[in-house]
Amino acid sequence: MARTRVPVDIITTIITMTAITIMDDEPDLRAERVDRLRVDLSCAVPHDDDLLLSEDAGPKLLVWLSPSFPVGSFAFSHGLEWAVEAGSIKDANSAIDWIGGLLDHGALRNDAIFAACAWRAAAHENSDAVKQVAELALAMAGSRERYLETTAQGNAFATMIREAWACSKFAWLGAQLSGDVAYSVAVGAAAAAHNIPLDVTLRAYAIASIQNLVSAAIRLSVIGHTDGQRIIAALLPNAIALGRETEHASLDDVGGAAFQSDISALKHETQYTRLFRS
Repeated sequence: MARTRVPVDIITTIITMTAITIMDDEPDLRAERVDRLRVDLSCAVPHDDDLLLSEDAGPKLLVWLSPSFPVGSFAFSHGLEWAVEAGSIKDANSAIDWIGGLLDHGALRNDAIFAACAWRAAAHENSDAVKQVAELALAMAGSRERYLETTAQGNAFATMIREAWACSKFAWLGAQLSGDVAYSVAVGAAAAAHNIPLDVTLRAYAIASIQNLVSAAIRLSVIGHTDGQRIIAALLPNAIALGRETEHASLDDVGGAAFQSDISALKHETQYTRLFRS
């Protein structure tokens, strides 16, 4: 069941009004009501998947998901290069349709689910859940290049967090994630290890994914920089909606219907002239 955040001003009002009522009670009844109040207010305390935004949460995500963070995201197009070659993407409108489809029905949606599940598993330090998410995320890579895309970035991301942004919980995660790790799993687990709220993580991850695909389209000369920003602006609501939808998703929600994108990823493996590794 999804938890509802209670605004601070409402909580303060409830506490104040209840305190006034308690002061009017008889001593024995007052003690009983105080104990009940202490229990009832537990629902207003943020849980691990509903953390208050810490001061460095946003800046950390800005750094980790920046093109300058050394994971090599610039080298991958997620099959978009073949879509341009085949004429499926030829302008801003077709790029919006293509990327929007990935957010709604394709691998970007699944990646958000994997990030959410990895976050929750890491937050609870559930080793079995961490391994299950990690294995399924790798298994869902539908082609050799898709596997390369997610593991090259995931392994690099995990290495950078371990070496430059070390924390005790991520050290524990490293022992659970032996071998290749999917990018989405690495991001979700690292965010949990650093106490970055899940909803913020998912929105930032979705937006970064859009930006990377838009950057690929610009470098393929199918759109310009202005159109690129228009695409990001147009898809921003989709990214926010994806974060909201997948925040409480489970591995049972994984699936997709972006067949053209999956075929493009396969076709790209034998594309003669190309700029990208996927």
